[in-house]
Amino acid sequence: MITRFCSKKYFFLFCLFIFPFITAQKKFTIVLDAGHGGNDHGAARKYDGLGYIAEKDITLSVVLKIGRMLERDKDFKVIYTRKTDVYPSLTERTNLANRSKADLFISVHVNASHKTAPYGTETFVQGPDQNKTNLEVAKAENDVIFLDAQDRATFASYDPTSPESLIALKLQQSKYLESSLVFGGMVEDNFVNKDKRFSRGVKQQNLHVLRMNAMPSVLIELGFVSNYDEAQYLASDKGQNESAESIYNAILSYKKARDKKSGSEIAAKETVKPKEQPLKNDFRILLMSTPIKYNYGDPIFKGLNYILPIKENNIYKYYYSVSNFASIRDANLKTARDAGFKNAYAVGFVPDQALSNGHYTLELYVGKDKLSSDSYILKSLKDTKREKVSGLFYYTYGNVKTLEEIVQIQKALEEKGIKNSVIQKVSK
Repeated sequence: MITRFCSKKYFFLFCLFIFPFITAQKKFTIVLDAGHGGNDHGAARKYDGLGYIAEKDITLSVVLKIGRMLERDKDFKVIYTRKTDVYPSLTERTNLANRSKADLFISVHVNASHKTAPYGTETFVQGPDQNKTNLEVAKAENDVIFLDAQDRATFASYDPTSPESLIALKLQQSKYLESSLVFGGMVEDNFVNKDKRFSRGVKQQNLHVLRMNAMPSVLIELGFVSNYDEAQYLASDKGQNESAESIYNAILSYKKARDKKSGSEIAAKETVKPKEQPLKNDFRILLMSTPIKYNYGDPIFKGLNYILPIKENNIYKYYYSVSNFASIRDANLKTARDAGFKNAYAVGFVPDQALSNGHYTLELYVGKDKLSSDSYILKSLKDTKREKVSGLFYYTYGNVKTLEEIVQIQKALEEKGIKNSVIQKVSK
């Protein structure tokens, strides 16, 4: 009896000593999901000079790069849904994340469109369908449930349009939405500020691979394989390394921010805060309207990144950032006002909306003197238009209907060395 009592006593003291040490060493667990795989190639295109480019190959390469960076840090535990060219079902992916009690779930994908103009990154968090412009993404990512028998059985009775499903979705995801939005914003900020990519924002969509997860979860679209320039970037070591590093740095920033708060504070905040719904429009912050043209990086912008100038009726309007969430829109507005733009306000844009009465063009040069015939602009762009108004020569290029298309053309010109062009909205 005495021996048994002593054994229990020492075992209790041992547990009392070692338990705080074990809990202090709990690692931050991340599930990295490389979208598609195996027979499911995902978005794919074949280009002359680039060959066959498949989403499943890009996502796996980027995920493995992220994982290698994380595994160098003893504070992280990395779990992969796949490390080779296989196809885990959506059920297997989410079950793995839930069994692991992961702190963060990241699903990496590549976008595509039936048009060649769309481009840019975007990050999705889980939620009911609100924005019709996101439906193609949801369809592309959800259609893979028909590839696997287990998925067909799991999701057979789920109707994303029914009131019951929407109520259940709101209850399940409200706890993790705020953290998902925070992390998604960090990812997109890195894409813009570090990699100089065009961000289409952080958006909400009903995606099966996120819906079943009991943790903050995001689906990251690295770019459009249907756009030649982005396909070339995403297939390159440079593009994949930059994308992986931006996501990795966002993970570090997210963990650092989370560690500043106690677990109880985070849980309380996430469970009581109402779930945010996406807005129908994208919102940019109008910093100022002026007849004066400023170049990107001018000190007048007070260090703000991602400035989009649009000229309309001979007035230059300078916009900052973009999002279709009210909280991010309001945060961007506060950032702009804190930077000194006290009269800044949010302006709504309908994504991919074509102008019904006019077009977009690029203003390349304005000056009292004509450009010489051997100027770089005229030599590079044969279809440049020239117009003289009030003693000034205006050189413009391009004629398209959507803002996204003209931004793509502007990006292509910048890569040719033609910088500081301004998007111009021309009314008929």
